[in-house]
Amino acid sequence: MPVDLKVPEVGESITEGQIAEWLKKDGDEVKKDENVAVIDTQKTTFELPAPEAGRLRILRQAGETVPIGEIVGRIELNGEPAAAEAKPEPKKEVKKAAPPVPEAASAPAAPKTEKKEPKVVASEKAAPAIATPPAAPPQRVSSPGDGRVVPMTMLRRTAAKRLVEAKQQMAMLTTFNEVDMGAVQALRKELQEQFEKRHGVKLGFMSFFVKAVAEALKEFTQLNAEIRGTDIVYHQRFDIGVAIASDRGLVVPVLRGAEKMSFAGVEKAIGDFAKRSKEGKLKPQELEGGTFTITNGGVFGSLLSTPIVNPPQTGILGMHSIQERPMAVQGQVVIRPMMYLALTYDHRLVDGREAVMFLRRVKEMIESPSRVLIEE
Repeated sequence: MPVDLKVPEVGESITEGQIAEWLKKDGDEVKKDENVAVIDTQKTTFELPAPEAGRLRILRQAGETVPIGEIVGRIELNGEPAAAEAKPEPKKEVKKAAPPVPEAASAPAAPKTEKKEPKVVASEKAAPAIATPPAAPPQRVSSPGDGRVVPMTMLRRTAAKRLVEAKQQMAMLTTFNEVDMGAVQALRKELQEQFEKRHGVKLGFMSFFVKAVAEALKEFTQLNAEIRGTDIVYHQRFDIGVAIASDRGLVVPVLRGAEKMSFAGVEKAIGDFAKRSKEGKLKPQELEGGTFTITNGGVFGSLLSTPIVNPPQTGILGMHSIQERPMAVQGQVVIRPMMYLALTYDHRLVDGREAVMFLRRVKEMIESPSRVLIEE
């Protein structure tokens, strides 16, 4: 008996997914637990493994949206004869026989006239045709000058929708500051070899910012809150989301209880998130429930940006690339490694005073990293 290949449940709020791509072709031999397809959902992208070893039979095509639990393929077990793919039988048109006409009621046959079918004219108000499952992906019509046309992934569609909603519903404002990264760079250089040998992971910049943000949020609680209707919810937890870019879209996994995590714990968690994001193995629950977000465009060379708040949060901190710039220090012009910081916040809840002071607090702790270590 062939084994069904189903789309598994990945979260209570996720009811459907899209087959982003098949990693194997129809008829290919696959091993048990070998990934055969990539499934894209509203919150995450994951790879679908083969439940058994055998020959893959694809039933649903890439680009199709399927409900959770749907059978998208089958694995013909090794040793079984290859089963021909079942094709739906064409519907037979059943003609009803005309009732017999009594002889007494018979009359001379009328001359035959050609019956003309009424001409159907398309109307703007006509309802669109509804395809029955399994429905093929809609055809996309493009002009000769267009480039490659591909459907948006569900993950990117969801992110796009949320970003537009954030712009429409929030009174977002961004304030900027700059931070001297010299002290952090010096500390990393001093501790890097020992840190990596002890913990098996490199000491990065992100752990300093996660710890600094967690401490600042304790003081400026408006940035660790959310609006629910006419109420304000001040979170007692400090669950910080860290934006990670992947080929399939931006994801924001959450560091739970970031204020309690060690530097090594933060670095290990972020490295694990990044690895599993590329592999499509992040769980939906790992992307939910953040109270604040940090994004680092500096890894791509961004000098300055205005990040968009991730609702229902009220704040997001943007890190940028480090540049050596001339700075006035104690009456002397010196070259210092500087980074611009951007804090975008929901002005409905956070006033400019709190936003500016929060950013200054983060700046102080980054420029004196020993304070972060002591307060940890």
